[in-house]
Amino acid sequence: MEGIAELTADQCWERLRSEQLGRLAMCAGGEIDIFPINFVVDGQSLVFRTAPGTKLVETVIASEVALEIDGFTEQDAWSVVAKGPAQRLEQQDEIDAADRLPLRPWAPTLKYTYVRITPAHVTGRAFVRGPEPDRGMF
Repeated sequence: MEGIAELTADQCWERLRSEQLGRLAMCAGGEIDIFPINFVVDGQSLVFRTAPGTKLVETVIASEVALEIDGFTEQDAWSVVAKGPAQRLEQQDEIDAADRLPLRPWAPTLKYTYVRITPAHVTGRAFVRGPEPDRGMF
């Protein structure tokens, strides 16, 4: 389709590294939920912090999650989706390493639990922005 391009995996990771805010989607118990999260890229994984509650419970229950980010300028727009398993970090060495990442809660809340998403797939698209083409006659 004209004006739309598939992003390579490297381009997707580049955009993931450039952002801090995304939407975490998961399905647990037949319910689909989406949560805004701030995150950081750590190698080929994504790490976020959370507190006890629905997001943490569903992250543990769900076998797969998806994280979506997007951005735009006056000229273009893009979207990236990373899909894979999410795991709560429980080993002290993993927690210590995550604690050294540049990841701080955006809201003034205590979030002691780290979760790592290891994407099996990253996909993305880039779009050229412009006016809608003439629809013509139906």
